[in-house]
Amino acid sequence: MESWTDCKNVLCIRADNMGDLLMSSPAIHALREHLGAKITVLTSKKASAVARMSPDIDEVIQFDLPWIKSEDQDSPASIDQLLEMLKSRNFDACVIFTVYSQNPLPAVMVAYMAGIPKRLAYCRENPYALLTSWVPDPEPLEFIRHQVQRDLDLVANIGALALNKKINLIVSSGTWSTIKEKLLKKGIDLNMPYLILHPGVSEAKREFSNTGWINCGKQLLSAFGLPLLITGIAEEWAVADNLCKAIGKNSFNLCGLLDIEEFSCLIKNALAVVSVNTGTVHLAAAFNTPVVVLYAQSNPQHTPWMVPHQLLEYSIPVAYRSKNKVIEYVNGRLYHKELPLPETWQIVEAVRDLLLLNNNFNFSSTKS
Repeated sequence: MESWTDCKNVLCIRADNMGDLLMSSPAIHALREHLGAKITVLTSKKASAVARMSPDIDEVIQFDLPWIKSEDQDSPASIDQLLEMLKSRNFDACVIFTVYSQNPLPAVMVAYMAGIPKRLAYCRENPYALLTSWVPDPEPLEFIRHQVQRDLDLVANIGALALNKKINLIVSSGTWSTIKEKLLKKGIDLNMPYLILHPGVSEAKREFSNTGWINCGKQLLSAFGLPLLITGIAEEWAVADNLCKAIGKNSFNLCGLLDIEEFSCLIKNALAVVSVNTGTVHLAAAFNTPVVVLYAQSNPQHTPWMVPHQLLEYSIPVAYRSKNKVIEYVNGRLYHKELPLPETWQIVEAVRDLLLLNNNFNFSSTKS
């Protein structure tokens, strides 16, 4: 494969959601370390804020590309503007990160039309001139690996080897002070450690039932006596408010209260997180916060990376299953029986197991 050692101005395209970009960040770190290059990331609106928290990303271009699921698609005419802007940046090279069920060629075509001379990506079919550094994609026909490892293996083809494979984010100094003010106004006792419950998902197929969250919250309060902070976006406030009313005292609705950096800092300082499989679990991985994942069987390669965790898997309802033929193939290989939603006792025990890993946590001191 051609040498990239002279590439000092590199574009990375990771056009998906926050969690996807986080899982690509160790590979981006490897690129930066190997090439000593300026790294620019082209990503979605949903991922752009967390991209600015990465110490390995120098610049962020926000654009919702039309082949990626999004509520706010940019117009066809704006793609011409994007191409002109990319041409003006004079990038030496471009790396396109994808999941194995995606076609990389639309993003590759963007880099090709922008005149970026070196282009690296996985692709199942021969892309000929579209990719100067083509890596035939073995997934999922030959094996399936974690998404982080997939991306690390991609950049290793040009010699970018990672010494540090962890997801890494930085929150600004003073962020915790800002959060503390907001939490105190909510009546949260900051002398107590806290647990985070994150019920919100971007896709209905990954939802855990409201009844399940209510029972989970009640049992966690009974077992540990710790404040439960229910997090999510502003649009999820009403659902979280109903959960808090049902769970009772010592549960708090923080939906829409925090920006992404504040939310990250909240996770960093949490005792543990209970979440569906969404970007939140990858934020937990970035700060080594233990996480219990209520894991709908959608993407087996997107489990928490290099962080203490417990997976409680369940099947996706038939009506919500992907029609993507690659995903159908994977589901047929891996998932041979229907799994029900996790039961409350399983969630509580998973949290207990993770807390026992923390030798400084005293169960008896927190229970009333």
